Amino acid sequence: MFLKHLECSACGLHHEWSRLQNVCLSCQKPLFAIVDLAAASRTLTREALATREKSLWRYRAVLPLPDNVEPISLGEGGTPLLRARKFAADLDVWIKDESLNPTQSFKARGMSVAVSMAKYLGATKLAAPSAGNAGGALAAYAARAGLEAHIFMPSDTPRANVIECRELGAHVTLIDGLITDCGAEIARRKAKDGWFDMSTLKEPYRVEGKKTLGYELAEQCEWQLPDVILYPTGG
Repeated sequence: MFLKHLECSACGLHHEWSRLQNVCLSCQKPLFAIVDLAAASRTLTREALATREKSLWRYRAVLPLPDNVEPISLGEGGTPLLRARKFAADLDVWIKDESLNPTQSFKARGMSVAVSMAKYLGATKLAAPSAGNAGGALAAYAARAGLEAHIFMPSDTPRANVIECRELGAHVTLIDGLITDCGAEIARRKAKDGWFDMSTLKEPYRVEGKKTLGYELAEQCEWQLPDVILYPTGG
């Protein structure tokens, strides 16, 4: 592992990675993991990648989690890049099919890394607001890790997503409001109930799992990046 420290994305304040952290202690903005890329590049080579498992943990040199710690994994990552011939016959368009992740979305990537680090650093109860895919991913990876998952969902969340979380063993609370209201309820209760907040950008490691999409695109395109990448956001 070549993780050096956590750094505030706004004020630049450094934080220790070796303890549970949510947001910057000074300005409450998101923290990002800072990796020693020069050191990592000595082990993360194209030749080495060719022999590694087909999951996001093939890029472990640039991910958090000490080398001697087993990651919480369900086989996420390594999704196919498919040519969209009928969709755009006159263009060279490819689709990265993230539905083949263990919980059917890219949220599995972030939760694999975030839950791995949360467990390693001592968290036992995880909480997050969700209207769908993030909740399912947290429920699955918390179950894999043997941790409690507390998921707060708007009351109009599709029934299938609610059932998924509950069947995976999560404690689901439905809130009459928006996902922001769900997040506010977690913030209100987390200290008393001993929850670690896994909300997007309220902890530093979900984005570390998601960044592996970029590494996979580069590798699958034989290290020639596409001219344009269209990336839906908002979920």
